[in-house]
Amino acid sequence: MNQYPAGLEKVVELLKGLPGLGRRSSERIALALLAWPQDKLDVFAESVGELKRRVTFCPECHNLAENGERCAICASPGRDHRIVCVVEEPGQIVNIEKTGLYQGVYHVLGGKLAPLQGKGPESLHLDTLRQRLADGEVQELIIALSSDVEGRATALYLAELFQSDRLKITRLASGLPAGSDISFADSATIAAAFSGRVKL
Repeated sequence: MNQYPAGLEKVVELLKGLPGLGRRSSERIALALLAWPQDKLDVFAESVGELKRRVTFCPECHNLAENGERCAICASPGRDHRIVCVVEEPGQIVNIEKTGLYQGVYHVLGGKLAPLQGKGPESLHLDTLRQRLADGEVQELIIALSSDVEGRATALYLAELFQSDRLKITRLASGLPAGSDISFADSATIAAAFSGRVKL
């Protein structure tokens, strides 16, 4: 038997579906929401309800964007479009941007190769990356993938796929421990990895 009223229990169950939230954390958040003034709760509910309609993916790099437009990084005239940094997910861009070192643009793969989980090259955003590289503007491709087995395999696959005399392909080096996920690295660690990147 649930100890909370049905309306609150429903919110707890929905929150439990979020990464990193168990039953106790979900209960605390639901009770905190219950304590909010109704007008603040209405704004929160409206923002969540509009989330998938307002936040889309950049047609150029697959980063998060607003209303189907290009993301702020791709649209910025101050970014160097000759350098493309390949990451797995949009959230990793935020970590790299916090270093303040990188002024190029990005390409989000949407994951990494994981054959045992049924994720092959067709599940990644490779077609748009291929198009970006085909116009000849890009001079360096930085592969900033996690250093676990799947990340390393994906990096090697990309290096072979896009190998060219005119394109410099590098990867992040020192700073990222083997087997770790770049999503959990701090800014200083990512900065060290960028500074020590090596040719693939």
